Formats: sequence, structure tokens, C-alpha cells
Amino acid sequence: MIFKETKDKPKLLNQVRMALRTNHYSLKTEEAYIGWIKRYILYHNKRHPNEMGAEEIKKFISFLANEKNVSSSTQNQALNAILYLYKNIIKKEINFVDGISYVKRIRHLPTVFTREEAQKIIAELEGVVQLFVKMLYGTGMRLSEGLQLRVKDIDFEAKQITVRDGKGEKDRITILPEKLIEPLRGHIKKVRNLHLKDLQKGFGFTVLPYALERKYPNASKEFIWQYVFPAKSFIYDKERKLKYRYHIHESVIQKAVRSAIQKANINKQGSVHTFRHSFATHLLESGVDIRTIQELLGHKSIRTTMVYTHVMNKFKGIRSPLDNIL
Repeated sequence: MIFKETKDKPKLLNQVRMALRTNHYSLKTEEAYIGWIKRYILYHNKRHPNEMGAEEIKKFISFLANEKNVSSSTQNQALNAILYLYKNIIKKEINFVDGISYVKRIRHLPTVFTREEAQKIIAELEGVVQLFVKMLYGTGMRLSEGLQLRVKDIDFEAKQITVRDGKGEKDRITILPEKLIEPLRGHIKKVRNLHLKDLQKGFGFTVLPYALERKYPNASKEFIWQYVFPAKSFIYDKERKLKYRYHIHESVIQKAVRSAIQKANINKQGSVHTFRHSFATHLLESGVDIRTIQELLGHKSIRTTMVYTHVMNKFKGIRSPLDNIL
């Protein structure tokens, strides 16, 4: 238990959690920020952050670099979490933290599957997981974006998918592959039947984003708001005393893809996210312009998308001098 909760004021970490949710931060970011704030406080022997400042922040962030050997992105996330605490909860201005030992950022090229490798891995998958991974590879969506997809966000006529609340809380449109239209239609039909059975049992609820549940009390039972890839079992919300169906857990997809990569004998350090990298690279190799790919991926900066120009097969046809030796 970190710091006392009074009748009028919740615990410090609960205040952070509420502020993050009010500002629509993702659940992953919320858990990461809470975790870093906890570590910061414990590192300084449970002193209240209000009693500390720039010097203590510097010591902790430098400790992560020098003793824990974290990556630059991890170090930045920890710093952002602590600064968020001071700015939004404690209301204490921390203008600049001088003298931090920063980790040097190393830019790694993304791992990319060839078309043949992607096909082999997908062939090792089955059922709903296979359909889901095909969708990720065919649309360029992130794992979380695919899991959070709702029935209403697939437009079969326009052959496009609306990705809601992507990175940076932005909506975008991506392509719906023609090969997925009929399999997805069939899958959604099964999801509808499952939803009807849930309704008959007195359930059929799902989680709605932001304040939509208060604005539209019955919307959580409407089919269009159901997840395209629902979980097999229900989740019980103690606060709302409500049983609802959430989407498949990300670990189900991650474990299945790791296993499929091994079975397909692909000697690359790939993951679910590698299908997103492969989507972008293969489009680039097919002649799709970089700006279009940027839009499909939802990248804020073209520089982020440009990394795929370094991993595309642009040296095809070039012979090494060694190959010309008789």
C-alpha cells in the first residue's frame, strides 16, 4: 500500500490511474506508468514524491541506465511516467532534469518475413487465430488494433476497415483484402449467433469506449458494438456487477504465432508485429508509394515509414563480385 487514502482523496496511484483514464491513455500505458511510479517511490525508500524533485528523478533514471541496462525507449517511458505524476497529480513543476545518464538510442531494422515465410507461418495456424493473423498481414493493423475491432468497423462493400483509436488516439482507414471478405463474413455470422445465445441467457454486454455507455445505455448489447474476435468466456466486472464478453486475449495470438514460426522452421526472431512490418515492406516492393503506406499504417511521421525502404528487397538482380568468379 503506497500512501494513505483519505475519505475525500484517493491513494496517489489511484489518482494517477483516474487521470490517465480521463485523458484516454491506453490500458497498456496506464499499467506501465503505474509500474514506473511505484518503482520510483520504492527506489527512494517510499518517500512521498511531493518531498522529492529533479535530483531524485535524475538518480532513478540514471540508475535504470547504469545499473539495469534498460533500452532508451524504456528509460524514456519511465521518465515520462514520473513527469506525468508531477505535472498532473502533484502539480509540482519540474522544468528540466539536468545530468541524466541517457541510454544511447540504437535504431534496429525491423524483422520482415518474405511472402513465402508469411505463407508458411499462416499455414501452421488454425481457425480463428489463422483468420486473425491473415487480417493483420493483409491490413497492416497492430495486434491491439485487430483485437479491438468492432463489427461496425468493417465495410465489406467499400472493402475497407476503420481502425479506431490507433496509436496517438487517431482513427484511420485501411484496406480489406478481397480474400478475407468471405471468411470474415462467415466468421461474423458465427459471432452473431454467439451474441444471440448470450442475449437469450441475459448477457450480451460488451465494453464501450469513453462515455458512450452513459450516453447510450443499450448500445453495449447491440451487435454492431460487439468485438469481431470475442473471447470464449465472460469477464465479471466487480464494480459494475456485470458479466460481459471481451475480445480474445493478446497472449492467445502471440503464443500461437511463436509456435507457428517454430513449426515452419523460420529462423528469424519474428512475432505477431512482424506481419505489420511485412505488410508495409511487401507493399513498397510492389510499387505502392511511401505516403500511401504511411497513411495505411497510421504513422505520424514519414521518417517512421521510411525505415521499410532499408529492408525491402531492392538489391534483387544485383550479382555479388564473388558470383562472377569463374
